[in-house]
Amino acid sequence: MKNEEYKKLSIKEFTKAAGRYESNHAGIYEMCKKDYPDILEELDKEPFRDLLDAGCGPAPMISLLAEKHPDRHYTGLDLTPAMIEQAKKKNIPNTTFVVGDCENFPFEKDSFDAIICSMSFHHYPDPQAFFDSVKRCLRPNGRLILRDVTSDNKVLVWLMNTLEMPLANICGHGDVQVPTRDVVIKCCKIAGLKVEKFEIRKGMRMHCVVRKPMGKAIGNER
Repeated sequence: MKNEEYKKLSIKEFTKAAGRYESNHAGIYEMCKKDYPDILEELDKEPFRDLLDAGCGPAPMISLLAEKHPDRHYTGLDLTPAMIEQAKKKNIPNTTFVVGDCENFPFEKDSFDAIICSMSFHHYPDPQAFFDSVKRCLRPNGRLILRDVTSDNKVLVWLMNTLEMPLANICGHGDVQVPTRDVVIKCCKIAGLKVEKFEIRKGMRMHCVVRKPMGKAIGNER
């Protein structure tokens, strides 16, 4: 499929899911909640002032963060208008919600100290474009915390990408591919970002921390 076809599928999928995403009937989206504690723990290791949640959905993470750190400013970005509508209904203080593409952040350069992205990255047809946007919009020494499903087992990843993902597409899901260690490291190198941590935790969960260097980029400026 073409990139835009994946995105149309994602919008269709998450428009249907928007109203139940945080309910007790969330179905497969219930698994996303498992990422929240690890993201909060990682964020607490360093101070931040402005945070972007890329692929924010109805803003469950921003809700938790705003309750814990009400003095910070938060921005939620999501491709699906229905998700942003649900997020805005929460009236979270010091928060801005934007409908937009995580492969092309609609924000100024050096806008954020921290970016989080949880269980959204596998929907991006052009992962390099995402990391290029992260590089542009992070402030020097800022960091990305990326969570998704992954594995170092190449056979398993091949089976998921060859069988599971196409089946998910047939069922109306905009899943593109399982993001691997090699893909993340390569994209970060090209973008000029440093991978500080790449762990595969319980449940095949990628826990990745990426840093924008203080000085000259280590890759190609984009």
